[in-house]
Amino acid sequence: MRSMWKGAISFGLVNIPVKLYTATEHQDIRFRYLHNQCLAPIRYEKKCEHCNQEVQQADLVRGYEYAKGQFVIINQDDLDNLAVKTTKTIDIIDFVDQREIDPIYYDKTYFLEAEETGGKAYQLLKKAMLETNKIAIAKVVIRTKQVLAIIRVYQDALAMGTIFYPAEIRSHLGLATGSNSQIAAKELNMAISLIESLSVPFEPEKYTDDYRQSVLDLIEQKISGNQTVVPVADAQPAKVVDLMEALEASLKAAEKQTMQLKKTRQKQEVR
Repeated sequence: MRSMWKGAISFGLVNIPVKLYTATEHQDIRFRYLHNQCLAPIRYEKKCEHCNQEVQQADLVRGYEYAKGQFVIINQDDLDNLAVKTTKTIDIIDFVDQREIDPIYYDKTYFLEAEETGGKAYQLLKKAMLETNKIAIAKVVIRTKQVLAIIRVYQDALAMGTIFYPAEIRSHLGLATGSNSQIAAKELNMAISLIESLSVPFEPEKYTDDYRQSVLDLIEQKISGNQTVVPVADAQPAKVVDLMEALEASLKAAEKQTMQLKKTRQKQEVR
């Protein structure tokens, strides 16, 4: 794995040099859309609604739509002036009980690797967190954005998980939850018995993405059965222009233009 960030965990007066690695990845199977007539891949263009023409990246500006059809332009200088000071530290703010954090706050997980000079301090923090059964709440700047994070012990390593700020959690108020329903004691006891009968130790390796595997098997079957397609080639391939031919043609055109100018001047002199 390649580290995506290098810095230090700031723990009181202790700095622990670490590297940051992405701990998870999505394994979605991605399809490309093809034109059903020639089977060529579809290209998506950035197109201006007003000018009805393709727009290049260099011609784009950021706009915040504060009201329908009304924008405020934000340029890179504006953002640079507001940018959080980039630091290379994961600043621990508090230590809390992990059970106090609802899973809805969790976002993305990273592994923390100790640098050569930080091994002892890394182990010290890890063992102290295990002994106290606490996790750390920290702030860190990743790619110019300040994020809230937790640091916890994962197996034999420290893991950092980014978490959402409270303002980023949507309210569930207004959703139908059946709160007015009357639950009989017998029904509740049966539900509890069912849960207890299905309760087992968590073994993540036994859970697999059956749909993803089915799609992969289907793709393999089609490849094995030669059910593959190749986009239709252009009916009239672009003519490859020879450099010498182009130069010679340009020279002849220039000579012809020069001769015409001379003839025009001679006629004017005779008059």
